[in-house]
Amino acid sequence: MSRTAFPVRRTPRLRALLALVLGCLLVPAAVAGDPPPPPPAHGPPPPAWEQLTAAQRELLIAPIRDRWNSEPERRQNMLDHARRWQELTPEQRRRARHGRNRWEHMNPEQRAQTRVLFKAMREMTPEQRSALKAQWRQMTPEQRREWVERQRGEE
Repeated sequence: MSRTAFPVRRTPRLRALLALVLGCLLVPAAVAGDPPPPPPAHGPPPPAWEQLTAAQRELLIAPIRDRWNSEPERRQNMLDHARRWQELTPEQRRRARHGRNRWEHMNPEQRAQTRVLFKAMREMTPEQRSALKAQWRQMTPEQRREWVERQRGEE
């Protein structure tokens, strides 16, 4: 049952906002900042899609085709994800990629904390999210672990 008096719609913008908020919560102030610039390109940039050879296109598409064929139960999810991605602005896409990269570099404890935070924040008002964000930044690692365990106990 929802903890709020109104239903919460999950939109791409809300997800992007929550990803951004969670990112801010999980990075210590000393580490937070702009992501490092991409490594310098070596040689000319790759051509536009229309200029790729059939072999180059096949190389890019093959992993998606393999996933599509091997996971029929996820096909609708893949289509929905592609549609949502197309609706994002370039800035929202950049933030989503950054969030995904950060997720990939988290340890299991950080991922567990992120899941619990996301679930708790999903049903909060913007004011409640801001308050939790400020509170989270003041917590020690041990206090954060205790907070996560309390949240899990309430499930």
